[in-house]
Amino acid sequence: MRRLITLSYRNPDLPPFSVEFAGRRRRVLDLPLIAWLTLIWVLLWSTLTWANVITGVVVAVSVCLAFPLPQVDMGLRLHPWGIVRLAGYLLYDMYTSGVKVTRQIFADRPHRPAVIGVRLRCRSDLMLAATAVTVSNVPGGSVIEVRRATATLFLHVLDADRPEELEAARRTVWKLEELTVRAFGTRDEIGRVSEPPPAPDSDSDSGTGQEGT
Repeated sequence: MRRLITLSYRNPDLPPFSVEFAGRRRRVLDLPLIAWLTLIWVLLWSTLTWANVITGVVVAVSVCLAFPLPQVDMGLRLHPWGIVRLAGYLLYDMYTSGVKVTRQIFADRPHRPAVIGVRLRCRSDLMLAATAVTVSNVPGGSVIEVRRATATLFLHVLDADRPEELEAARRTVWKLEELTVRAFGTRDEIGRVSEPPPAPDSDSDSGTGQEGT
């Protein structure tokens, strides 16, 4: 028997936090949009009452059913265990990287920073942006350019004294990419990050340079 109402967690093809109504014409309601329209309705009445909230929900649902928006799949999926792993790794990495940066600041010898290019495995715009934001949140490295055509991140690292340090920075980026995709990516993207990292190429190496201090 076909369900009259299907929630997004039962159907992976639906956008996150959405509801599908069965019928001759397929209707999908975006719950965050319903909540936003309800909030606007309550703000217009300037009074928070149960009557205004219920009326706002009814009006929001009616508007979305009467004027449905085209379905746009942003490629965002929520994986609870992946989100927990990403949050835990970020907290740990932010602490250890913060200690390392502090040691570099108070060290007697100067360090040589560098700009390196790291080619990622995923090529979707959403995962590229999410990985860039994740990498920028960790002390010691900041993304200065995202090259969409080759899925390459160019980032500034503080410690480039040895080749091992540059390789460690690349491995950190690939690890953050994998955790980010496993937290928010699709099955196809998760399959991509399960593969070995891409080998450095000329396009990626062309953006690598060092600065003297």
